[in-house]
Amino acid sequence: MSNAVIDLIIIGAGPAGMSAAIEARDRGLSVVVLDEQASPGGQIYRQVLQADARSRAVLGEDYSAGAKLAADFLQCGARYLPNAAIWQVTPQREVHYLIDGCAEVLRGRNLLIATGAFERPMPIPGWTLPGVMTAGAGQILLKSAALVPAGPVVLAGCGPLLYLLAAQYLRAGITVEALVDTSHRRELLRAWRLIPGALRGWRDLLKGVGLLAEMKRGGIRHFRGAGNLRVEGEDCASALSFDSGGQHLRVPAGLILLHQGVVPHTQISWSLRLVHDWSEAQLCWVPRRNDLGETSAPGIFIAGDGAAIGGAQVARLEGRLAAMAIAGVSRGTRTVENALRRARAARPLIDVLYRPPAESCVPPDDVIVCRCEEVTAGAIRRYVDLGCLGPNQTKAFSRCGMGPCQGRQCGLSVTQIIAAQRCVSPAEVGYYRIRPPLKPITLAQLAGERHCVEEPS
Repeated sequence: MSNAVIDLIIIGAGPAGMSAAIEARDRGLSVVVLDEQASPGGQIYRQVLQADARSRAVLGEDYSAGAKLAADFLQCGARYLPNAAIWQVTPQREVHYLIDGCAEVLRGRNLLIATGAFERPMPIPGWTLPGVMTAGAGQILLKSAALVPAGPVVLAGCGPLLYLLAAQYLRAGITVEALVDTSHRRELLRAWRLIPGALRGWRDLLKGVGLLAEMKRGGIRHFRGAGNLRVEGEDCASALSFDSGGQHLRVPAGLILLHQGVVPHTQISWSLRLVHDWSEAQLCWVPRRNDLGETSAPGIFIAGDGAAIGGAQVARLEGRLAAMAIAGVSRGTRTVENALRRARAARPLIDVLYRPPAESCVPPDDVIVCRCEEVTAGAIRRYVDLGCLGPNQTKAFSRCGMGPCQGRQCGLSVTQIIAAQRCVSPAEVGYYRIRPPLKPITLAQLAGERHCVEEPS
């Protein structure tokens, strides 16, 4: 054992993390990759190396394409540590993690955060009832265990993932009662100036058209411009009611999957006190980076959806670019940068077309926002009237954001509710002050923490 300093520590083994590891190893750097999952792939390529032929057929070509990347990553020579839970990261690029019940520390000359995204919360009436999940959770079950709903399902919200999951369920033989879409066709008219630029990313646009066509062939009822969404039920979900096309509609279902896009997973970057900006385009916080992915802290980089939502191809290219910057090489970066611009081309149009409606981000008073501590939107508004200026103060009023999820599920909603009540920008309101431990750790584990690691190859 030795107290070796690693050239590059990567947190996350999704598209960005794997691509960065491969590139860094090609440049001769020592690399350690820490991953919460049991196998590489991240959320997008979750368990791709274990998927059988039927699963790959159901999940589609884009998912299957991750198998080569994951296989190349495992062969690149980087030290891979699966099932590692990160509980603290320091500005000195020390990463504290739990693995096999033991606490260990790694220190790197450089750190790349590639933690990806998580689903934006969609607090609507009834969203805490049994039988209501996120679309992402439904897809995780499909990828990790080939689990599918036993009965009819309703998908509701907005964003490309809803269309993808609907198509995947169709391929798996699952009945999708309806896709209740909060986006409007009129958004395309509002975004007409973005269409010429988005055509550089025509492959992404074509995939979206293909998914819509697959849904139509499968006979899925598609309601657009839906509003006033409400999950009905007493002890569990029984139906989704909503307004669409001037009518009030109700679709019975025992399983309702909600989704209104994904947002960067910024818990680690906030805990490091990195500079963040409010993205009005994506309605979320994004860490401030330079063109190569370096943050406001020297030697700490972020790549992929953990910095700004862009998708798998953008993540792969950003991971490569960050690794090249860390290795101090410039040859070939222009090619990667040009490919990155093409991969990002359709994103501004996608952000406009699938922008979450205000009513889903800033819910009515009786809707629970913080599920851990059962704090409603109305309670948060009352705190503002009493002088609460930001999310951190809501903790003093109600423990909002202090539950097991540490604010991951309610943070954005709390920021937006306070901003709306104060009539100011979310940028002025701010976010929770995230502190370690980011994941639970016992005193015994902390006391036994090891500050050494095997010398990487």
